[in-house]
Amino acid sequence: MTTPTSGPAPDAMPKGMMARAYWAAENTPEKRNRAVDFYRAVAIGFVILGHWLLVAPVMRAGQMEVTILLTEQRWTHYATWLFQVMPVFFFVGGFANSLSWASARKDPEKARVWAAGRLARLLKPTVPLVLLWAVAAFVASIMGVSNELIAATSQAALVPVWFLAVYIMITVVVPLTMRAWDAIGIWSVAVLAMGAIAVDAIAFGFDQGWLRWANYGFVWVGVHQFGYWWRDAERPQTWALALITLGVAWLYVLIVQFGFPVAMVSVPGAEMSNTRPPTTAMMAVGCVQIGAIILLTGPISKWLRNTKPWAWVIMLNQMIMSIYLWHITAMVAVVGVAYALGGAGLQLEPGTEAWWAWRPVWLVLFVVALIPLVLIFVGFEAGSRGKGTAPPGPAQAICGALVTCGGLVMMAMSGIGADNALGFNWVAVVLVVLGVVLATRAIGQVASRAK
Repeated sequence: MTTPTSGPAPDAMPKGMMARAYWAAENTPEKRNRAVDFYRAVAIGFVILGHWLLVAPVMRAGQMEVTILLTEQRWTHYATWLFQVMPVFFFVGGFANSLSWASARKDPEKARVWAAGRLARLLKPTVPLVLLWAVAAFVASIMGVSNELIAATSQAALVPVWFLAVYIMITVVVPLTMRAWDAIGIWSVAVLAMGAIAVDAIAFGFDQGWLRWANYGFVWVGVHQFGYWWRDAERPQTWALALITLGVAWLYVLIVQFGFPVAMVSVPGAEMSNTRPPTTAMMAVGCVQIGAIILLTGPISKWLRNTKPWAWVIMLNQMIMSIYLWHITAMVAVVGVAYALGGAGLQLEPGTEAWWAWRPVWLVLFVVALIPLVLIFVGFEAGSRGKGTAPPGPAQAICGALVTCGGLVMMAMSGIGADNALGFNWVAVVLVVLGVVLATRAIGQVASRAK
């Protein structure tokens, strides 16, 4: 969320999200890099659109099957170069986190609760999502729905939490990665990139696939660390074309010379994935995307000086976690209604001309389903800035983050369904709820000071 540092007192803020967004837009400091918030909102849009297009439920022989368009049409593998925008999230996240921590560490009390304040916005919105799917799994189990279907459906709906788990852990180590940046600057990015390349070389060259999991750290911390460079670079646009060229050349070598997958997301049935775990192809795509957004930052920042578009960007960022977490649940709900109505609209084969012609209609239905979910649950996101007492210190916040990530990873890997009396994986649910309580307990007014 965008919060101005000047203007009327918070008590004078108008009521209503759009009204508050306009107030914030009119009181935003001139020095703020508004493009960062814009890129975050646009990236969310690309993620959502990609999921809504690539997941293709279809009725075959009277049974519903969930197909992935990537397995049906090869050309969609190239489309993932556009829709795989996780590098953008980590890059702009690095920019924002570095600014926030640089400010907080000037005050020992702000530094002490910085992690809790940062984690609150990420973690609290996950609680209603997890609890709703736990209840849904319980009810479905009582109604006789198979555990396999419950697990598959819930896993699809909870896919967004895998990114969240990774980003949470990168956030809690920001004080350490900032120390590395302060000590050796851009070389800290180079070290991480070389580490990622070494992992790929050893893992694939010597058949040590287990080592690839290390690249969740090397790749994503490296891209996040590059956001620190964006904050400090005096003329980043002079490097934009070089980054794009480097990224394209890097992709050529990986895909053409070494046989890495073209798709930048996991393809069901494929022997190898560029994302689970990430390969250095994600860094290469990141170079292209980062170069492009740096080139566009000037004109976009100029456009966002206008109050109206900037207010909309602010409003979207106020609910960005809710939109991200609930968008697949909205899709599942719409498809579920269509199935209950005898498979209405689910008869067309994915990838055909008729199927594509009906995509806009489905997208509108998904948006209609998503809006009430966001309006209902956005309070958990906004509530992360509420008042309270006794904010947790960094050790407790990190412990809570680790516990939460344990539960999130379990659900992202296998869904929430389980073969037990409750019908859901209660261990994963408890881990998420307990972790959120530990990491964000009563951060209150002290956390709001650390923003």
